[in-house]
Amino acid sequence: MTFTLTHIDHIQLAAPPNSESEARHFFGSVLGLTEVEKPESLKKRGGVWFEFGSYQLHIGVEPAFSPAKKAHPGFFVKNLTALKQHLTNLNVSFIEDKNLPGTERIYVDDPFGNRMEFLERKKFPFSS
Repeated sequence: MTFTLTHIDHIQLAAPPNSESEARHFFGSVLGLTEVEKPESLKKRGGVWFEFGSYQLHIGVEPAFSPAKKAHPGFFVKNLTALKQHLTNLNVSFIEDKNLPGTERIYVDDPFGNRMEFLERKKFPFSS
């Protein structure tokens, strides 16, 4: 091949129309992501963009919105225990899953019902 995929630029989740303030609260205030300004040519579409590390999370407006229940982004977390306590303090529910060896993980629905996975590796599956 003459091309190489190098990294993920962004993840996009859909949301219903007029949900930008809820997105700003959840992704900005609850999860601590930094909002980034959308290009002027894309602002009329609605939605809101965030960044963390070298990645972006785009919340895009979809008029016939239906939440993603199976498809989901997975986010590595440092100190998942602290995230769980933070979510508990804010009355944000999550589901714990211990089915991946060496990994602690939880599932959280965003305010629009999209599934998201947060995980922390405690032991790499192929290490000795």
